[in-house]
Amino acid sequence: MLSLEKGDVVVSESEMKVTPNGTNVFGMPLLDFSKIALPGVSGELAEQGLARAREGYAKVKAASEEMTEALRESYSGNARCATDYGLKVFEISNANAASALDFFVHLFGSKSPTDVFALSEAQARKAFNTASDQNKELWALAQKLATETGEPIRKHLTKVLHPTG
Repeated sequence: MLSLEKGDVVVSESEMKVTPNGTNVFGMPLLDFSKIALPGVSGELAEQGLARAREGYAKVKAASEEMTEALRESYSGNARCATDYGLKVFEISNANAASALDFFVHLFGSKSPTDVFALSEAQARKAFNTASDQNKELWALAQKLATETGEPIRKHLTKVLHPTG
């Protein structure tokens, strides 16, 4: 814990504590740059620094605008593709439910165990082929989603990192 003596000035909790004699609480002198004079140099340095700051600001602003546009395009494409994917899942679910109900209707209308076995075999084959086709469709939609989501970001990031001219 640090104790202060009478006459110490506390600037704030987060800043260095300074005593009236120009030293910090550890007795070390503070640097005073006001006594250093470089005629003509400080004005030029300030102008150069300001010019660099403006140039840096312009670059950061342009990059920020590019990335904002990339994210806008990416989210837009993502929303479209996610909607298509979700609708395809609903379509597949509806088709599978209809197929299962159709199978059960035919199964209950069977007259013999041989008919049940034949219907079950046909349904299993049909379900496997349908599931395979459905998975291909979903995979294609997932690839489209990944491509359309990532492409705008890649394009704009390349434009920002490798500007032409």
